[in-house]
Amino acid sequence: MPRSQLELLVLYQDIHLMLQEAEEEKIQFGFSVDGIDELKQAQEELAKNIDDRFLRTYERLKTRYRRAIAPVKNNICLGCFAKLPTSYSTKHHNEQMIFTCEHCGRMLYWIE
Repeated sequence: MPRSQLELLVLYQDIHLMLQEAEEEKIQFGFSVDGIDELKQAQEELAKNIDDRFLRTYERLKTRYRRAIAPVKNNICLGCFAKLPTSYSTKHHNEQMIFTCEHCGRMLYWIE
């Protein structure tokens, strides 16, 4: 089953964060982490499957936030801890749309 754009973006963000942490460890501790090239290659493959407009939005948001995509639990954005409008609670089941937090602008995904 093909993955939704949101799932691909979350995977892309996870790989980006792993690469970022590996770079920070290299700078801080002076040693490199194995598998960096594989992570970069996986990220490039994911990017080919993500719609350009979502990828551009992600790239713009990651310059502002460490996590450009935030989970939502109990109708609260866990990126900025703002309560979302009640209209969002019924909309999150549509996997074809990506919603953003009205307060911080992060892309959102719902967790149970």
